[in-house]
Amino acid sequence: MTDAVPERAEELLTSEPLMVHLATSVDDRPHVAPVWYEYDDGVVEVLTGGRKLRDIRENARVALSVQKDTDGDAEWMVALHGTATVVEDEAATRDATARINEKYGASEDAYDENVLVRIAVGSAHVSEY
Repeated sequence: MTDAVPERAEELLTSEPLMVHLATSVDDRPHVAPVWYEYDDGVVEVLTGGRKLRDIRENARVALSVQKDTDGDAEWMVALHGTATVVEDEAATRDATARINEKYGASEDAYDENVLVRIAVGSAHVSEY
């Protein structure tokens, strides 16, 4: 556990394969999109491309939100703020692609055109309902 991420947040983030909503912003124009993720010890890894990747290259500050719902009712939510780094390492990207795709039940090479982004979490907040 890192100081920035409470133990309960880590438990929830690793409990099951849920989507994280990744928020980026360039020129004060926010963009939010759901992505698959992997969390470990204060770092969130996502594989992405397109606008999200362009935004991160311009502004590394991001926010993430993961929420667990049952029958339309929220059970819990974890909000994260952090700094994103685009990883320009093919071996690391292949490894992350295999891990994340396995977590979500996709083939090992699905979405292999995406780029690995690591987000160092600076703060986290947990809400349980």
